[in-house]
Amino acid sequence: MRSAAEAYQSIATKTVNPRDLEADMLLQAASRLQAVQDSWEEGKLSLDEALTYNRKLWSIFLNSATNGDNPLPTDVRQNVANLGLFVMNQTMTALADPRPERLATLISINRELAAGLRTGK
Repeated sequence: MRSAAEAYQSIATKTVNPRDLEADMLLQAASRLQAVQDSWEEGKLSLDEALTYNRKLWSIFLNSATNGDNPLPTDVRQNVANLGLFVMNQTMTALADPRPERLATLISINRELAAGLRTGK
């Protein structure tokens, strides 16, 4: 499995618009989580992999949001950081007590944020 950072870098060379890149990565993470949720009994084997991919992606977002060189307004950066911390908490909960319904929030957040990035052009 490629890490989220490697996949992000790979797609970055193909995609010009950073918002599209971020949306694509969020949708990829949501798709992995959805696949695990949809076939829970068989998919549980891929749970750690899907959660790790999502966690690494959100680690990148958190790092970017908390970087002082980030040109986004402070309130936007704060919102991304808060959402990132929530995602990390949800991820830890899903790892500690794996149940298919625990993935729904992560899937929804990724899809909604991706949709917002696509329409916010």
